Amino acid sequence: MSQRNREGKRGARERLREQRERERARAKRKRTLGVLGAVVAVFAAAGAVGMYASTSADDSGKSGGSVVPPRGAVGKGRLVIPSGKPGSPEKPGKAAPATLTVYEDFRCPGCKQFEDVFRTTVHELQDDGRLRVEYHLVTIIDGNLGGTGSLRAANAAACAQDRGAGAFRAYHDVLYRHQAEETRDVYADNDRLIKLADTVPGLVTPAFRKCVEDGRHDGWVRKSNDVFAHSGYAATPTVLLDGKSVYGDPDKPLSPNKLKRMVLAAARD
Repeated sequence: MSQRNREGKRGARERLREQRERERARAKRKRTLGVLGAVVAVFAAAGAVGMYASTSADDSGKSGGSVVPPRGAVGKGRLVIPSGKPGSPEKPGKAAPATLTVYEDFRCPGCKQFEDVFRTTVHELQDDGRLRVEYHLVTIIDGNLGGTGSLRAANAAACAQDRGAGAFRAYHDVLYRHQAEETRDVYADNDRLIKLADTVPGLVTPAFRKCVEDGRHDGWVRKSNDVFAHSGYAATPTVLLDGKSVYGDPDKPLSPNKLKRMVLAAARD
């Protein structure tokens, strides 16, 4: 073999060796970067959790930061305010045969429309012991338009619930009767909420006033809204009769008479 051929082969081997060294070095760098990336991701996640925990800690230091359910709240996490007396005329002492579940926002104009149309029928069915209503209070309008009126009003309603289910129902109705345009965040004013509460006999006491002003149930309202946000429902009002959506479908409109027939049919079943 000639000297030139030997040198050519040696050169090829050297180039191959150098290429392999470069590939090993490149693979090592990728492994190192991967480890560093994972470490950064862990620290980033920890930072995010820390930020959330810090925010939560700050909130819990304020009045209403912790989750304090109102008196008589029921359901998972005690996020439901029940309304209606137990027992129908046919089965006194037992639970009402039908349950209306209502997700509402006190700033929501659609919720006001529902309440204005169905209030009398719902109260009649409740008072007859045929219908139990379970209210979930949410704050969608605050999130969409800004402001705190949904939260403030829901907290005040929860404070009314502390005074009793009858006080909640009466105050709930007052808030919807006096609802302003959703762009006017009038319920952000605690003084206005307390003034409206004064129209409910016996509701405004030093304890009620303090509950409203301190935001005692703010954390509970936020929790209720968070559960709603992950419930699969997207709008308020969301109205379910015995777990089935019955309101808001233009092809199957609900009327007070239709609701009454459905509730009475549930009693027969």
